[in-house]
Amino acid sequence: MFEEKRVPDRQIRAAQTDTTVRVYLACSPAAADAALEKQTIEPGGSVEVTPSFRLAAFESDNGRKPGHERILAVDLTREGFEQLLAGHVEWAPERDLDHTPLNFQAIRLGGELAEEWVTGITDVTPVIRDIAGLLATDQLHLAVKLVPHEPPYELG
Repeated sequence: MFEEKRVPDRQIRAAQTDTTVRVYLACSPAAADAALEKQTIEPGGSVEVTPSFRLAAFESDNGRKPGHERILAVDLTREGFEQLLAGHVEWAPERDLDHTPLNFQAIRLGGELAEEWVTGITDVTPVIRDIAGLLATDQLHLAVKLVPHEPPYELG
């Protein structure tokens, strides 16, 4: 008998390596420029991040939301990511590329990103805008190729 594999209602999915986990941060152009130049997030304030590329694109309205015009990929040590998981956690519907809610939840994390956790910061705003442009011209087959692979994150 065929048994369908179902995605759990809540699942952490993230681009990851053996040593890092990628999260996304939507911020102002000035904050993005400073973070990219220093390769760190300014200490002293709480930020909200998500390991879901699609949720970050949705919540920033593809980089069009005021104060969230730039989307940064922040690579964190696994230890740092686990520390964030121990803090403020929220769940929100995961999104399809056209921002339609899916039937499972993605995670949002809030807290301060310690400088020693950050291993690299990249601006992914152009990729998000390219995807939006491809979707606007009905080129889903090309847009999906730009989305990062985010396998389930196994909790340690």
